[in-house]
Amino acid sequence: MYKSKAYSVASSTSPFTGTPISRRDPTATDVQIEILFCGICHSDLHQARDEWASVMPTVYPLVPGHEIVGRVTKVGSGVNKFKPGDLAAVGCMVDSDGTCSECRAGNEHFCSNLILTYNFPDKHLGGVTYGGYSDSIVVDQRFVLQVPKNLNLAGAAPLLCAGITTYSPMRQHGVTSGKKVGVVGLGGLGHMGLKFGHALGAHVVAFTTSPKKKEDAIRLGADEVVVSRNADEMQKHAESFDFILDTVSAEHDVDALINLLRREGNLTLVGAPPQPLAVSSFSLIMRRRNLSGSNIGGIAETQEMLDFCGKHNITSDVEVIPIQKVNEAYERLLQSDVKYRFSIDMASLKAE
Repeated sequence: MYKSKAYSVASSTSPFTGTPISRRDPTATDVQIEILFCGICHSDLHQARDEWASVMPTVYPLVPGHEIVGRVTKVGSGVNKFKPGDLAAVGCMVDSDGTCSECRAGNEHFCSNLILTYNFPDKHLGGVTYGGYSDSIVVDQRFVLQVPKNLNLAGAAPLLCAGITTYSPMRQHGVTSGKKVGVVGLGGLGHMGLKFGHALGAHVVAFTTSPKKKEDAIRLGADEVVVSRNADEMQKHAESFDFILDTVSAEHDVDALINLLRREGNLTLVGAPPQPLAVSSFSLIMRRRNLSGSNIGGIAETQEMLDFCGKHNITSDVEVIPIQKVNEAYERLLQSDVKYRFSIDMASLKAE
């Protein structure tokens, strides 16, 4: 066991402060990683403030962070996928049972015994797992991913959550050349959806409530932009979409989006509004449309996504900050004051 520098919160109302945490020494199958960058996900904020107490109560002190990119510093004797000096990444999960039907199918994220990167039981040291707001982490090689060398590392970090969250449903629902695809919302998830849809060869339409975002949506890969509050613009696209990715986490009219789908089209939710969404059964029945949800992806699919990003030079648009500004970043995140993801430069921890 060794000490690692980290930033943690002590309660739902506490600010982040520097604190030492314990990390296990690498076992035979472990990879030790010096963390270079860690993205800030909105779920980090929810967990830090215990806003998911009914389903995933926060255990304090909490060290968030599941968008981790770094460099391998040590490997166990049984590790054959990595060596010291390699670039490596860790996403939302760090362990699963490896034997259930979901794990065998490459869907580790659906495993009943899944261990998330932070705030989940730590079977090695007791207590809970600590995430990427720290200078190092030790993870079983099964959950460590390879990072294409051509990618900007600060921008690559959010791919481990925002990237796979948007890539997975697009791949699962056959987004490719010749398909018409909508992306609803232009934030941390939505901007990645535009990039992936464009790179997959689809005709991509961005939906936003703000006319001011049109220019940026085009820059990010949209072929068209629809201001969703404009009924005439919405009507022009009625019954024409093969697939729509809905990234909005606030209350909104999902039924209006369903009516934009062609026969057997699919609307996938990756945002999580706090209140139930109203859906007319007739919107689904009359065109055999589908409403589905998606979260992240398995390890193999996440590696596929990273390789795809390497091939197409895709990273998240980030604002790089030192760890000392994480409290300010959380307040700005609440105001959607970032384009489009914060990435923490962990070199700043050396000053602690």
